[in-house]
Amino acid sequence: MKISGSIKAVSMAIIICLLGTIYCSVVLALDKKEEYTVLNTNALEGEEVQLNLEEDFTSSPEELKVDVNVERLKKIAEEEKAKEEELKRKEEEEKAKAIVYDGLTMEELSAKLNRTLASDLAGYGETFATQAISLGIDPYLSVAIVMHETGCKWNCSTLLKQCNNVGGMKGSPGCNGGSYKAFATLEEGISAYMSNLYNNYFSVGLTTPETIGPKYAASPTWASQVTTYMNEIKAA
Repeated sequence: MKISGSIKAVSMAIIICLLGTIYCSVVLALDKKEEYTVLNTNALEGEEVQLNLEEDFTSSPEELKVDVNVERLKKIAEEEKAKEEELKRKEEEEKAKAIVYDGLTMEELSAKLNRTLASDLAGYGETFATQAISLGIDPYLSVAIVMHETGCKWNCSTLLKQCNNVGGMKGSPGCNGGSYKAFATLEEGISAYMSNLYNNYFSVGLTTPETIGPKYAASPTWASQVTTYMNEIKAA
């Protein structure tokens, strides 16, 4: 039995339509399933976050305390302090070994000056050495002037003993009402003398007994006497 062409065409159209319907249904179902899955995943994530937040806010202060090992922190602080002290000690050792003047370390220079300084100035070598190196002054010359002005090779002058004036400097307040300046301590007197020697002499190029003498003292033999003391200090 033969089927006409029109019947065949209608049948094919119906089959194509049915297949299209089935395909659309499957796609829609898959889309809905994916959307449902995404929505459910988001819902679960939101719920998890909410639970975490609730757990955090409901925790008691005791549960949130951090257990700090105080003893361990103290030990760490002590170790750091020990390291700093050791580093400082090593720096001081290196500094002590450094050559500061005439091939001598600060310790050696101080000892050399102390071999000349006597009476009330005995043991002040480090004070003179430190300030001389700091200011850029010849330490031998600075001590030589002091020795000449004070007579401390044997017994220091009254000006030094009573008013701590080591360089014969004038000014106020006056020592016992006189024209020579009085200082509260020997350290203050030494510092004032060294500053005067730098500011009024070394800083303007007067760096030898011969160039300093005409301005420092009226005596024509001042320079030669200071030079004698310088030679004694160098040889000590």
